[in-house]
Amino acid sequence: MRAVKTVLLVLGAVLLGVLVYRVGAEPILATLRRLAWWQFALVCLPYAVIMAADTLGWRFAFARDRAPFWRLYGARLAGEALNVVTAVGAVGGEVAKAWLVRRDVTYEESVPSIVIAKTSITLAQALFLLGGLGLAWRTLPAGADLARAMMWLLVVEVLAVGGFVGVQVSGLIARGGRLLKMFGVIEDTAYAETLDRALRDYYRTQWRRFSLSLGFHLVGWLLGALDVVVILWALGVSVPLATATIIEALGSGVRFATFLVPASFGPSEAANAAAFAALGFGAGAGLAFSFVRRARQAVWIVIGLAVLVLMRRSDARAA
Repeated sequence: MRAVKTVLLVLGAVLLGVLVYRVGAEPILATLRRLAWWQFALVCLPYAVIMAADTLGWRFAFARDRAPFWRLYGARLAGEALNVVTAVGAVGGEVAKAWLVRRDVTYEESVPSIVIAKTSITLAQALFLLGGLGLAWRTLPAGADLARAMMWLLVVEVLAVGGFVGVQVSGLIARGGRLLKMFGVIEDTAYAETLDRALRDYYRTQWRRFSLSLGFHLVGWLLGALDVVVILWALGVSVPLATATIIEALGSGVRFATFLVPASFGPSEAANAAAFAALGFGAGAGLAFSFVRRARQAVWIVIGLAVLVLMRRSDARAA
């Protein structure tokens, strides 16, 4: 899998190079020149609010409130940074999230919460994509390629989410553990059975908390549309909120469909270039928008890694 991701990352870089060559550097630079340093600082702020909404989504994925909000917030910051940094490695940020909250929550509780939070954020993403598709059908010309692409992305996401939820509620995790033991892959099925039981108990008894988790994650996706407005304002491009929602919904669907590509590097930029061209802003503006987002992502990766170091030192002192 690591080799596959490395190859996909290289192909994504090639795709981005082809895009820049086809569009030309001047339209991209002309848009980027409008961005002042203080505007870029403002562009970095909405991510903190989006992260807070997603942290609340994770908080309600626990069966009980155990870890303080700020510890969950720090663990999520560090975990998301590691998800990008170790995109072609074997250890991801989800493992780090469970490890960083171990002072307050046992692994028997934190690991199911991460699976449930991943479920609710993906389901919220599908709802957001559905809303963006509705706006696209209403505002774009009939039969627009952009709307059709969003429709197919929605189909893929709904099928994937349905399968993911089905595995969790049907007992397939425990049965899979027993199958692996039968073939000698693992020696004990206790962990798989414990995880299976925790997931099914949560979905059966904690539907109110799951609804809150879904709701906060949906708020996070909706804030992503406002994030698009802020970035484009900084680049001197004025867009209505409905158009920004279409751009963000399409981008979220592409990132989901290309999850094997590290950080969706390449496909995400191609989707933005195509969307901006279809909406009349020009592919150059779409690539400039992508580059600003990547730069903002780099800033928050550094912040996330710094939070990881601070939390590890804090845990060491407490120990």
